[in-house]
Amino acid sequence: MTDTVETVDILIIGAGPVGMTLQLALAAGGRKSLLLDRRPPAALQADPRALALSHGARELLETLNAWPTKAATPIETIHISQRGGFGRTLIDRAEHDLPALGYVVRYRDLAAALAARLAPDALRAEVEILAITPDRDGVTVALREQGVSRRLRARTLVHAEGTPWDDPSTLLGDYEQHAVICEVSPIPGHGRRAWERFTPDGPLALLPLGDEYSIVFTLPPAKADAVMALDDAGFIAALEKQFARPLRFTRPGQRSRYPLALRMRDTLVREREVWIGNSAQTLHPVSGQGFNLGLRDAWQLAEVLLDGDDLGRYPGLRRLDRQGGALFTDKVVRAFSNDFPPLRAARGLGLLALDLCPAARRFVAKRMIWGARAWP
Repeated sequence: MTDTVETVDILIIGAGPVGMTLQLALAAGGRKSLLLDRRPPAALQADPRALALSHGARELLETLNAWPTKAATPIETIHISQRGGFGRTLIDRAEHDLPALGYVVRYRDLAAALAARLAPDALRAEVEILAITPDRDGVTVALREQGVSRRLRARTLVHAEGTPWDDPSTLLGDYEQHAVICEVSPIPGHGRRAWERFTPDGPLALLPLGDEYSIVFTLPPAKADAVMALDDAGFIAALEKQFARPLRFTRPGQRSRYPLALRMRDTLVREREVWIGNSAQTLHPVSGQGFNLGLRDAWQLAEVLLDGDDLGRYPGLRRLDRQGGALFTDKVVRAFSNDFPPLRAARGLGLLALDLCPAARRFVAKRMIWGARAWP
């Protein structure tokens, strides 16, 4: 190992959209930081996911001149219902005087928009992290870059790499569900409407993306195995059966899947290390809250670092937003992922009441759009 130590102010491990948002927000405030990523740059372009971004997320990204205008499909209405039960709620952007309730963007398109704003020396990719050694005054990271071992010394280290699957202490609950994701063509077109359709197996989300729907098909693991093994015709038949509405689908794209669990890191700050995004919390994808929460993490951490560098303030500033988002998604999934008749009736009454009460509908929509910034 070489004795040469390179010094940086703020080191961010993880150059996904959350890490890049933090880097750009710091740069906009005149604070220099360096991004490290284990993956090659092309890895971001291979990510199959679509992201549901709130209007609040658009406001943050526009501040950084990183909003992917041409790649974003607006959501103008959201239809929420349950299969096999009465009651539904329709949320319309016109009721909130907004151009859209949210937007759907491919992960790769958002990553490209953010990467285009980075300074040439802001990112080092394909880096192997060998060791992280924190102390009271900073953090030393040992790494290997292009076959050469180096050490970086940072005053602050930010973890933004993603879900900490190797840390059992973060696991609060396994939903025993897998999300099967792909894109399909709707017949007729989607009309910029998103659907959140609750079924006993888990929620089924349809998100408008270009002319297609990006779907999040939530199922128990064994059923997910079976759906992944179907040919295209069989997959479309299974999707239409689960949706149980008069929409039809065709031309399914490549499918992928991932397990769903609630993970929350108890300690967001340790000495001069801090965790944001999916490294801090991983939520169920219902209502699309997790990624938007991660963007708000990055924005608020940037504010802290630009205003006195007191990391001890950060956990308290994020508590309401994190706990509120986790509680909301967790309770919704557990309340709707069953077929118990009395509970199904109660859910129907709740959806009907929400649809009939504009004040309650605005309350829910505002918190989905802006998170804790909308409280009270």
